[in-house]
Amino acid sequence: MKIIENYDYILSIGTFFEDEELKNSLQKACKNGTNFTYMHPIDNFELKKIYTQFIKYEVGSEEGICVLILDTFVKNCDKTTQNFINNLDLGYISAESSAGEEEFEEAYESYKNSNFKLLIIGNDIKNHERVENIIKLLATIKKYTDFEVLFLDEDLQNKFNSFENFELEDIEDLKSFNGTLVYSLFGTDKSFLLASQTFANIAKAKDGENIEIISKNDKLKRVLKIDETLTGTIAILNVENVANEYRYKQVKIEKE
Repeated sequence: MKIIENYDYILSIGTFFEDEELKNSLQKACKNGTNFTYMHPIDNFELKKIYTQFIKYEVGSEEGICVLILDTFVKNCDKTTQNFINNLDLGYISAESSAGEEEFEEAYESYKNSNFKLLIIGNDIKNHERVENIIKLLATIKKYTDFEVLFLDEDLQNKFNSFENFELEDIEDLKSFNGTLVYSLFGTDKSFLLASQTFANIAKAKDGENIEIISKNDKLKRVLKIDETLTGTIAILNVENVANEYRYKQVKIEKE
């Protein structure tokens, strides 16, 4: 992970930085002057001290976020790629992703004033239903920018390294995730569901109550624990293994 410290601009997508070694390397890099743009649906309290910019986006909109990066950071490309960019409905994509185009322009200012740039792609996209086109978009971004691209998932990194098909697909309508959501995170303490007060209010549950978390495929018992550092309607569910599915789930909360 010492490679992180070699870059003076880092942009990340789709990782909560639960890997302590990676997070420590990132913190060291930022203390030494690296500009860091953190992009994720959940603001990570531990990263607030180090990131230069936080861009929050809607759950499930990673494909749209990659399109916005493509539009913002790619300044010179072939005619086919430029036609693809010109035909994008950026207003729709920005609105559905809940990420403003001006935020990306701010990120680009940090990028263009840096010498060594790294784009970190987290495990959130591994089981995204549009992962194939996301990889195409990322390969195109790498081809026409100064970004080095680092996948935190080895299988995705290998797939990306062997990538040859640059024929981009049309962007699908971005799927909405409404109601109460949980984010599966590798963690040792599997007793609690960590949630904001907003989440608890919507779920009609209180701090310390025993609850059942009901999703499409399973039911889990936890104790609801209010975490004052969290905001919004996404709770954090510590799990031993992340199943072969997207890491965000729409759930129903029932009190025991």
